[in-house]
Amino acid sequence: MITPPDIVFKGRYRDFTLRWQDMVHLAFYGGIWTFIWLAFSPPLSDIRTHSALMIVGAFGLWRYSWWMLNFGRSQYYGRVVYPALRRYANLSWLEGWRPRHVHFVMTTFHEHPWTTAKCLESIFREVRDNGLAATLWIGTGADMDERVIRQWLETAPPADVGVNFVRQNQPGKRIAIGLTLRALSREFVHSDDIAILLDGDSVIMQGCLQRCLSLMGADPKLKALTTDEEALCIGPQWLQKWLTMRFAQRRMWMQSHSLSRRVLTLTGRFSVFRAPLVVQDEFIRLVESDHLNHWFWGDFRFLSGDDKSTWYYLLRHRCDMLFVPDALVYTIERVEGKGLKRALDNTLRWSGNMLRNGMRAILLGPQVCKPYIWWCLIDQRLTIWTTLAGFLTALSTMLFIKAQFFFTYVLWIMGTRFCMSSALFFYSRRIHVSYPFILYCNQLTLAFVKVWLMFRLPQQRWANRLDQRGIDLSGPRINRLFPLYQNGLTMAALALALLLCLGVLRLPDVQQLIQVSPL
Repeated sequence: MITPPDIVFKGRYRDFTLRWQDMVHLAFYGGIWTFIWLAFSPPLSDIRTHSALMIVGAFGLWRYSWWMLNFGRSQYYGRVVYPALRRYANLSWLEGWRPRHVHFVMTTFHEHPWTTAKCLESIFREVRDNGLAATLWIGTGADMDERVIRQWLETAPPADVGVNFVRQNQPGKRIAIGLTLRALSREFVHSDDIAILLDGDSVIMQGCLQRCLSLMGADPKLKALTTDEEALCIGPQWLQKWLTMRFAQRRMWMQSHSLSRRVLTLTGRFSVFRAPLVVQDEFIRLVESDHLNHWFWGDFRFLSGDDKSTWYYLLRHRCDMLFVPDALVYTIERVEGKGLKRALDNTLRWSGNMLRNGMRAILLGPQVCKPYIWWCLIDQRLTIWTTLAGFLTALSTMLFIKAQFFFTYVLWIMGTRFCMSSALFFYSRRIHVSYPFILYCNQLTLAFVKVWLMFRLPQQRWANRLDQRGIDLSGPRINRLFPLYQNGLTMAALALALLLCLGVLRLPDVQQLIQVSPL
């Protein structure tokens, strides 16, 4: 376990570093791959496994070409497009442009005092370093949070920051944000004002604010942006590694999407908006009480995913959004209890947010979303089935055709996931040989979780917010049986199609059926 005194927040933009330990790990990884190849002689030439290889290879070719396309787009944005935007933004900042006022909208709930102190320190430092006028609007849920913040403010270094507390009167982060935004809306908000929505466990790195605000000043069409993120996990080391890999993926995808002047989420940990947008009644209502009307489940509200609601509002109004790769914010993940349970809870929450918001965004159409982003939204759903199809094809081949295909599949996973991880090494700025294994487990887990949640959209749980839950699916019997029927039907259809393609099952001959028919 990491304790707060041992934590060091690393600055942004470390160069890629190749360490001798990484070279040893690479040699070990290559040695394992070679050993499996030589020792078990995978049956690549076995005619009975050709169908499996073709199916897995076809899905792989599609997925990995899509991965490389996004890697190429990401590199083009990071090396060509964004540097031009940065030069123009820096020029605007040097010429003296500043927002009239910056409004920080921060929510906190039973946060650790050390975490709260680090968050506040970073806000005050950035405001002071850039000579800005700012107001901190804090949505709180308990006396303890306000007491900790007031104690810190008594010894805080001077800065032109006003502080307003807004106590929520109903449970939930959405209510806290909504009430805080309503308090802000009662103040005069100028067209040049900036609003920053952030969580109470976010720590802003030095220079982040200037890099974000300068972009907003240089481009009047830009309505919102989100920054690079790193996770600092006070908990199991494997969980830290998993989060590090996820944020490396996030950098690649975000930069690729930014070429279309859109992103797929405006993270609630730290996102920057034009202030007049966030005080619109439509915006606040969407954050407070966003909901979905489902043909089976009826109307139900979202518990989490406020960042998806703010994103959907801007997407629907065709607003430009960007990712800022050289502005960094840390999120502090304090894990108490079992790390595996925390990882699964997060996966369920993130996957549910994606599924509940993805379809309505797709329905906006390519004209509103931009064609590439619209296809990315569709691809998020297709990925579920391609991942499962590859896994089930390999499993069926091992069970019904040749058990030794297991080693072929292991070699395939080790090779392909290493190629995919090679792109992530660039974004995490060092080689992590564990990435191929973490990446595959992450992909497979996400696929199964999303299939489970696809037919249970109201099933929501937010353990760190008083264990909020959505519709109780253990109520009427049909609430439990119908989703199981849908899961079983879709998985059976997928398995049947794969078994037919593999030749394990065959369709009956129509002529024979006619001959044996009593008619």
